Amino acid sequence: MRICLVSETWSPDINGVAHTLSHISRELAARNITLQLVRPRPDDGSQAEEITDELQVKGVHLPGYQVVKLGLPAGSTLRRLWQTRRPDVVYIATEGPLGWSALRQARRLGLPVASGFHTNFDHYVGDYGLGWLKGTVSAVLRHFHNRTDATLVPTASQARMLTAQGFANVKVMSRGIDARHFSPGKRDPALRRSWGAGEHQPVALHVGRLASEKNLDLLVDSVQAMQRAQPDLITVLVGDGPLRESLQRRLPDAIFTGFVNRETLARHYASADLFVFPSCSETYGNVVAEAMASGLGVVAFDHAAASELIVSGRQGLTAPVGDNDTFIEHATTLCQHPARYGQLGRQARARVADQSWDRIADDFLHILRSLQEISDDATHACRL
Repeated sequence: MRICLVSETWSPDINGVAHTLSHISRELAARNITLQLVRPRPDDGSQAEEITDELQVKGVHLPGYQVVKLGLPAGSTLRRLWQTRRPDVVYIATEGPLGWSALRQARRLGLPVASGFHTNFDHYVGDYGLGWLKGTVSAVLRHFHNRTDATLVPTASQARMLTAQGFANVKVMSRGIDARHFSPGKRDPALRRSWGAGEHQPVALHVGRLASEKNLDLLVDSVQAMQRAQPDLITVLVGDGPLRESLQRRLPDAIFTGFVNRETLARHYASADLFVFPSCSETYGNVVAEAMASGLGVVAFDHAAASELIVSGRQGLTAPVGDNDTFIEHATTLCQHPARYGQLGRQARARVADQSWDRIADDFLHILRSLQEISDDATHACRL
């Protein structure tokens, strides 16, 4: 089977799309699936691992957001590629100019197409002061995805929400976790000492891009409330972004690490005690599963991964979406009770330990093969 992956982003980019595609491509390659990749040409000219056939197209950096590179439309190039090396099915992970171009060519060539709903762009426009565009963005996304044969989302709750909004053929492909890599066993006393943390001193961790869509005002309010309740609390923020400088002024005692590599990230998770995650912009939120696998007591909203993986009070503490007071109360209470966050962390790890990427890849393959079979049956019927 030959699968073409079309994406504006790829590893080592740090985002949920690149993270998911990296794991999926590795699992598919292990199954001897031929992978074709179409993406914007990376600045360093590198080639993607696990890929048999790669097409790199022209791209442009998003103004003011240099970590994002959009692929430019490449209709004629894609048509030539797919006429000579035709994939059995196309998976379009992003809805940028390259994604639209790929969708048009796939439809013209009669290729089955699945799309991934990885990013809540309609949510983001509100976070950046463009709420009046939300309806338009939603309509554009719906039009894009409804031209594909299936739209893949990470949670059942999002599938229900999109279906209610008029999205057709929505299917769930969850997300996995490497519970061997993200593990309490990677707790690092030396790293904790570098933070100034004693053996039994609580450390609260946040991992994510430091940007408006991550609800960071609530993170600040929560950390300040936790510090008042537990003065020896140490706060560590992993990640970077446009709001880092502002956050450093507002949380002068917090430790800001910037982006860290995957191995270092696992040690940061395991060396903390609580994970505080106020964002509601994710379609999934891989960091929640990573924190759970690392044995942390998680405080989050009842949304995305937390909604799927956590029963509040058992594997973590969740607040209703938008209920900031309850979120702060959960964080403030939990940081004062080591036995409680230890218990939640152990149950959290047990909950996600079997969420392996090989099972997710099997689900992905099952969906794509069903689309291929439907397409083959339709082609055969037309020839009769």
